Amino acid sequence: MASKRPGLYANIHAKQKRIASGSEELMRKPGQEGAPGEDDFKKAAKTEKPASLKKKPPVKKAAPRSAATKAAKNSA
Repeated sequence: MASKRPGLYANIHAKQKRIASGSEELMRKPGQEGAPGEDDFKKAAKTEKPASLKKKPPVKKAAPRSAATKAAKNSA
């Protein structure tokens, strides 16, 4: 079985990242030959993952307090 190819949005984000890092590439304008059209975006929307399966940002945990910080807070 062949590996799954990256999708439309993965390709767009990869190109934006290359452009931001200094490549001489340019994004194609809507309607230009080779640019994704309305149908391509509609097709990509059909294959979008449900919100429950999307990656969630990591939860930041508070740093543990040191004994000195606890003692200073209790004495105040």
